[in-house]
Amino acid sequence: MQFIDLAAQRARLGVDLENAIMDVVKGGAYILGPQVAEFEKRLADYVGVNHVIGCASGTDALLIPLMAWGIGRGDAVFVPSFTFASTAEVVALAGAEPVFIDIDPQTYLMDTASLEAAIQMIEAEGRLKPKAIIPVDLFGAVADYEAIGVIAAKHGLRVISDAAQALGATSNGAYCGSFGDVAATSFYPAKPLGCYGDGGAIMTNDAIHAEIMRSVAFHGKGQSQYDNVRIGLTSRLDTIQAAVLLKKMDILEDEMEARNRIAARYHSELSDVVQAACNVDGQRSAWAQYAIETDDRDGLRAHLSEKEIPSVVYYVKPLHMQVAYSKYPWAPQGLPATEAKPSRILCLPMHPYLTEEDQDLVISEIRNYVGRNGLKVVSG
Repeated sequence: MQFIDLAAQRARLGVDLENAIMDVVKGGAYILGPQVAEFEKRLADYVGVNHVIGCASGTDALLIPLMAWGIGRGDAVFVPSFTFASTAEVVALAGAEPVFIDIDPQTYLMDTASLEAAIQMIEAEGRLKPKAIIPVDLFGAVADYEAIGVIAAKHGLRVISDAAQALGATSNGAYCGSFGDVAATSFYPAKPLGCYGDGGAIMTNDAIHAEIMRSVAFHGKGQSQYDNVRIGLTSRLDTIQAAVLLKKMDILEDEMEARNRIAARYHSELSDVVQAACNVDGQRSAWAQYAIETDDRDGLRAHLSEKEIPSVVYYVKPLHMQVAYSKYPWAPQGLPATEAKPSRILCLPMHPYLTEEDQDLVISEIRNYVGRNGLKVVSG
């Protein structure tokens, strides 16, 4: 059994994928070939934005907007602590300081009360100037952009949606990638829309900012790459990766339906014995991960391993507790939900090609273990 089965997807795409790659190889346009512009247009149409800028990674997709806005030394950017390092890493790389926010214990998404309190704290201290918020669409679920948008407008802050785990997710009919001033995503192979290497994209409706971000991503170019009007990066989406992504977009909606069907069954069969994730009202998660919680997480994980069922802990340690980020501020009430999760959370096999037989095995072994050990469902 695979935690994420890229081989099954590869077999489904078959010779069409091989031909798409070979078209790039034979065509010779390895850098910014026509497939890149084609993919940018197709992704823009899919998520419902006017501009998509392909880049080299999801990390660059978060960093480039900060650079384009001139966010740096003396500035504060508000990020969740329960996420992958890149969300905070880019803030530090830009020269600003991440300020860590707690999560909602049910959804794992940025807690807006914690956010508001942290902004007020930073404003009152006066050492840093609040500039932006980076909510994370964790595990494929959609952050509360309506509430976050109200807070951002109140304090004059920009919003960068970290949608690295959430392409294909929707909230009230709108797609991830269309929220915030800018959205960033990753095409790391294990993502719901992943390529066969590193890659990323930035999505926005702001034409002026889109052009600045394209400049930043291409050595700060002006009229040409030899006309440098700002400090920039070399961050391009490879043509071969764009070709791969175009083929994967052909099946993305079908895969979203499969992911949601599998997640619904996990919830139906497990929610009486563990805390099991489900869609928030009005949302369709991309289900990059499927999370459960239990008091005896380590024991359950060991049991699943004995049965050759893979599982992963996301995240072992919150960012504000890691050496690299321990010096940065966090919300004034602390981060109690964030700190409680690492000992309880476990992510189960989740991909569109998970068979009913394999899912039956996962479900039965979890139920057997919990029942045998008399564990109780504990929420939050």
